[in-house]
Order: sequence, then C-alpha cells, then structure tokens
Amino acid sequence: MVVTGGGTGIGRATARAFAAHGDRVLVVGRTKATLDATAEDHPGIQGLVADVTEPDAPERIVEAALAALGRIDVLVNNAAAMGYRPLAALDRAEAERQLHTNLLAPVLLTRAALDPLAETSGTVVNIGSAGALGLRSWPDNGLYGAAKAGLDFLTRTWAVELAPRGIRVVGVAPGVTDVGAGPGQDGAGAYEAFLKGISARTPSGRVGRPEEMAWWIVQLTRPEAAYANGSVLAVDGGLSLT
Repeated sequence: MVVTGGGTGIGRATARAFAAHGDRVLVVGRTKATLDATAEDHPGIQGLVADVTEPDAPERIVEAALAALGRIDVLVNNAAAMGYRPLAALDRAEAERQLHTNLLAPVLLTRAALDPLAETSGTVVNIGSAGALGLRSWPDNGLYGAAKAGLDFLTRTWAVELAPRGIRVVGVAPGVTDVGAGPGQDGAGAYEAFLKGISARTPSGRVGRPEEMAWWIVQLTRPEAAYANGSVLAVDGGLSLT
C-alpha cells in the first residue's frame, strides 16, 4: 500500500487503518517528523520523505515501494495543496503549486505505478473533495476545486482505460474533516468557528473525522468492493446535498 500525504490528517489515518488490517504501508510526505509520527507504534508503516511535485518523485516513490514492500496493491493519491485566494489574488506560483500537487502529481505517480499495479490487479484511490462535486461553485478556492473535479474525471476515465490491465480506480470525496487546522483560518478560534459553521449546515450535524474517511478508503480497496469501479464516493455527512 502506498499513501501520499501520509504525515497528517486523512493520509495518516488511512495508513494506520491499512496497518491495522495487517497491510504493509509506505507513507509519503515532505516532513520526516510527521511521517515518523504516523509510523509510531505501527511497525507495518514505513516512511519516505518526498515532495510529490518534484520531477523524480514518481519513480522514487515506486522504487521505494517495491524495495520496501515487494509489490504495490494499492495507491492512494491523497497529497493535496489548498490556498484560499480569489482569482484576482492568485499568482502563477500558487496556481502551479495547487495544480501540480492536486492534479499533475497523481497523474504522473499513477503512470509510474502502472506496471506494478497491473501485476497485482491493484487499486488506485483518488482523494477528491465533496466541495467539487456536482454543479457547485467554490469562491476563493476555485483552483483547488477545479483540480479535484479534474481528478474525479480521471477516476472515471482511468477506470475504463485501465480495466483491461486489471487495475481498478475509485475515488473518495471527503467533506470538511477536522484535521486540526485549515488554510484560511487564522488561529484556533477561527478554525473552531469555521467547523461550527460547517456543522450547522451539514445534515449530520457535524464535520468528519480522518478515521471515518480512512475507513471508506480501506473498504473500497477490499475484494468485496471489486465491483466498484470508476465510482466517486462522497463522505460528507450530506453537505453536498444541501
């Protein structure tokens, strides 16, 4: 199992959920300390310090996974970059950062992993966003939403394109999830106010937890889920329906 963005939040919870099932996991992230924290007390988890946007990252990640695990059964494209900015304040560097992390990096990493995934009849799980589903807008966060919508399109397309190779592709679109902090919220008080506001708008009456997203990610990779292909599952407490 390979999980990008595995040092915090949903990525960390996903790596630990796989490990709890007895799977061996390679977590990828930019910071050694957070990767070490993910792996703490979980001997089945190994970390790889890598920035998914670097030119050599796809090949490095695949090589490290094969060296550490011997195979790749699952690739979870979870690493993400968000930054609340209206179009008028969006500079080229920020635009490239978001597009590369959220869209191009999953493309290049999945391409690099195709042969190992084909050997195991593996599964790709793309982590999108419930905020990018349907006919919605996302003021001040349009580029992130557009990239996630593009990733959902790739999930559907790759499901058809890669099926002859035995590779299955699915997506999970989390709603707002309490990962301890968020872009655009200046300080703990603002973050708590943000979560409270989202909770009030959500039919389930609260925001999500990383472990809840991880549960669905893991379930979609299991043999019992083999007939799910090209599906993008919203896990957002019903917020996208309002």
